[in-house]
Amino acid sequence: MAITSANQLELLQTAEAVAREKMIDPALVVSAMEESLARAAKSRYGAEMDIRVSIDRKTGRASFTRVRTVVEEADLENYQAEMTVDQAKQYMANPVVGDQYVEEIPPVELGRIAAQSAKQVILQKVREAERDRQFEEFKDRAGTIINGTVKREEYGNVIVDVGRGEAILRRNEKIGRESYRPGDRVRCYIKDVRREMRGPQIFLSRTAPEFMAELFKMEVPEIYEGVIEIKSVARDPGSRAKIAVFTNDSSLDPVGACVGMRGSRVQAVVNELQGEKIDIIPWNEDQPTFLVNSLQPAQVTKVVLDEEAGKIEVVVPEEQLSLAIGRRGQNVRLASQLTGLDIDIMTEAEESARRQKEFEERTKLFMETLDLDEFFAQLLVSEGFTNLEEVAYVEVDELLVIDGVDESTAEELQTRAREYLEEQNRKAIERAEELGVEASLMNFEGLSPQMIQALAEDGIKTLEDFATCADWELAGGWTTVGGERVKDDGLLEAFDVSLEEAQDLIMTARVALGWVDPEDLIGDSAAADEDDAE
Repeated sequence: MAITSANQLELLQTAEAVAREKMIDPALVVSAMEESLARAAKSRYGAEMDIRVSIDRKTGRASFTRVRTVVEEADLENYQAEMTVDQAKQYMANPVVGDQYVEEIPPVELGRIAAQSAKQVILQKVREAERDRQFEEFKDRAGTIINGTVKREEYGNVIVDVGRGEAILRRNEKIGRESYRPGDRVRCYIKDVRREMRGPQIFLSRTAPEFMAELFKMEVPEIYEGVIEIKSVARDPGSRAKIAVFTNDSSLDPVGACVGMRGSRVQAVVNELQGEKIDIIPWNEDQPTFLVNSLQPAQVTKVVLDEEAGKIEVVVPEEQLSLAIGRRGQNVRLASQLTGLDIDIMTEAEESARRQKEFEERTKLFMETLDLDEFFAQLLVSEGFTNLEEVAYVEVDELLVIDGVDESTAEELQTRAREYLEEQNRKAIERAEELGVEASLMNFEGLSPQMIQALAEDGIKTLEDFATCADWELAGGWTTVGGERVKDDGLLEAFDVSLEEAQDLIMTARVALGWVDPEDLIGDSAAADEDDAE
């Protein structure tokens, strides 16, 4: 196959036809043709030659050229594509290193094998261009809803035709009872678009919380326009969902707007989600109020929030307990996802029993450690004292408000409390020394003797050991295992050390050891402050 004037225009016509079919730039197809022809020419003239092909974009004429580059004599390696300055003087005037000598060579005759090879190069380049075009088209559409047609099902995964490409709806991203047949129309959320070796992969989802949020954006104009904001979404796909909405417009009811006239708007979303029940909840900046809303339809009696631990205790009447928890814990689980809090639900009777138990434990603590009778110990607990440190180091005036406590009695109470604490500290230090705790840890500021003893009993005996700990190892935390939250006990959790305090202690130890530059901490803190301000 020689490239003659008869088929020169065919090159351009072929390039344009392929470009139209694959919806890519014709220049990319022409470029692929140039590369394939150059490769075929190298197989004819020699693989070491630097042969280039240029196709005129108007006439279709292919020009074959051989390029030789001028290099230093010591760097001359490829005699077919390089030449020295002396050799270049035969072809060029005043040649210098880096110059290129270009000469036209006769077009090649493409044999059957060379033609097939050229075809493969063109097809490969076209496929690459098609993949790049597809990735560029869909990468910015991640996070949006797309309509497609089911093509086939493979091992439970559904392959969906989305126009200029194929996408995959994985088995675990389908709503439980859904099944599809080829040709079915399906609406999905584009969860992710990745560039992979086999081409761009478009991953779809119908179970993602964002899918429901996007559906509401399509059905509720106020959400689309930004008047109503979706704050959070929690879903048990195919069964039940909760969505929290908020607006700054006091004249607008965000819940009513999302429900629509006679439930028309929310029903459209429910139908798309195969009958999934949706609770629309007003968002509130006050977390306890928001939680009470999120537990609807259950009625809440009392809420106790522990902001540091991210936990919240909810007290409900006995008859409301099963409603608050929901079938298989569904209602409380969705409320927890929606609020981002760990929720502990108890009845009024359970809460009363727990409070009574705490009262008795504190009363017993003061009776045993301060040598008080039961009545006097109960007075201390009733006034809000929970531990010995509070009694020992509180202002005397706070003890004088207790009935029957004068100045001398208050001083005696504080003396007894301090003596007991000092004795406990002495015993803890002795135990820590027995366990082999080094002075570097013993003298570290921020750790009490009891904390040091607890660390030593777990094998942490030096400042280096302490500095290698993770914050959750000290303060405790939660880990999700198999979809269930599992409690991790912290070494210092019994001493009410928060995660932030644990981080500060560990970082202070690393600075003291020279592992971390204090200047870096200042820079990180300033950057964090800037992020918070934004």
